Order: sequence, then structure tokens, then C-alpha cells
Amino acid sequence: MPNRDLDADDPLDDFTRRSVALEGATKAVHIAGAGPAVIVMAEMPGISPHVARFARWVRDAGFTIYMPSLFGRDGAVATEKEGAEVFRRACVSAEFRTLAGKGASPVTGWLRALARLAHGECGGPGVGAIGMCFTGNFALSMLLEPAMLAPVLAQPSLPLDNPAAVESPPEELAAIRARLEQGDLTVLAYRFAGDRFCRAARFAAYAEALGPRFDGRVLPDSAANPDVPPFFRQFVTTPHSVVTVHLIDEAGQPTRAARDEILAFFASRLRNEGR
Repeated sequence: MPNRDLDADDPLDDFTRRSVALEGATKAVHIAGAGPAVIVMAEMPGISPHVARFARWVRDAGFTIYMPSLFGRDGAVATEKEGAEVFRRACVSAEFRTLAGKGASPVTGWLRALARLAHGECGGPGVGAIGMCFTGNFALSMLLEPAMLAPVLAQPSLPLDNPAAVESPPEELAAIRARLEQGDLTVLAYRFAGDRFCRAARFAAYAEALGPRFDGRVLPDSAANPDVPPFFRQFVTTPHSVVTVHLIDEAGQPTRAARDEILAFFASRLRNEGR
């Protein structure tokens, strides 16, 4: 994959942008690659160059990427002001539930429909998905779609007001756990030890709800890249984004190892490799 400047807006010119109408809503989806489908959901404040880099790694590993535009300006290196405004709008949007007790975000219904569409278009045994930060738990909610086989939760940060809670309501968690056990599936999750947006209490809540089907992995804070974009310097002051801005793309780095584990997880579930 050619190197791209992570400090400049990414034109996403190696993706095809489609308008996808599902469940009464139309959203832009950036698509690239070939093979089984993997849905990549961006962290705040949107599809940044770092998110696009991760999507390209998945694409180059032999998958078709479906990267929906859920908030923000696609491809942008957001300024502090722009990123803060994206976050504010998302928090008041009817599509997202950011506080404890509000239930799963309504947008997850649209995302399940996207998984169903992607599976129909790409074939294979099923679909993978990764959610990051604000979208982290969305990959879990998508397990209510039978096509979803490989969910990855990267630093799931909702609900914002209760670090010991998870976004999915009890009835959804019960249905997801039953699906995991019946299908012999696993939820793979990552966080940094000192992340104040996704704390140890949240992973403990997932483990209690999902049992041994939840595979939560914790990276040391020392593994995080200190060179981050403006929005992160201002608002995300702890190690947080495991596979994007805090990833160090060098041999032997824990974050690159995490990326490779995720790629291997997708290959195992969607192409039956290494099983």
C-alpha cells in the first residue's frame, strides 16, 4: 500500500463512493477491494486519513471494505473546532444514544441492513465489522444480523456518562450472547490500559454480559503513538485509538501486532484460515 500523508486530507480516491438507501435512510458508503465484506466504522470525528489507512490494510488483506459515512467530513484532518462541532452534533442526533439507559443507537438497524447487503454482494460465509470509539459497540449490536460473524470493538466509548456500562440494553445483550454461543463466535475487543474513555470497568461489564465469548485485550499506555492530529491533542489526552492515530506502524510494536491480530481474526471467521 503506497504511503499517504496522514497530516493532509485524504481524497479517498481509491474507494468508490455509493449512496446506499436502507431502512428509510440514505448514507454515503466508501467501498473498495474484493473478497468477503468487512464494515469499517470510523471513530470521532469521522473518516480521517488514519481510519482510511486502517481500511486499506483490511482491503489489502483480501476483503471488500464498506466504510459508511456516519458523521464528519469524509477524509478530513479535522481541526479542534471542526471536530468538536462534529461531536456536538452527533451527541444530539436521533441516530445515536450517548448516555446510559438510553438503549442501543438507532443507527445500528441501518448498519445491520448494510451488513446484509454487503454479504449479498460479496458472498462468503458472512461479514466482519469493526467499530471504533463512538461506534465501538455498534459492531456488537450488528450481531443481531445473522450475516455478522466477526465483530471487533476498538475502545468502545458509549455510554459517555457511565464507564462501567455498555450501550446495549440487557435484552439485546442476552440475544447476542445466545447468538455467540450457538454460532461458536467471539467478540474481539481492544483498549489501552489508561484510556479514560474506555476504562477497565467497561471491559469487565462486557465480560460479565458475554462470558468467555468476549476476548478483551489491553495494551500498555507506553505502546501509544504520541504524535497525534489536532483534535486528539486537544480532546483525547490519553492513549485511546488502538488501530488509528495511536498505532505505531513499526515491527515489534504492540499496536501493529493488534492490527495483525484483527486481520487474522477476519481471515479466520470469513475465510476459514487458521482454524
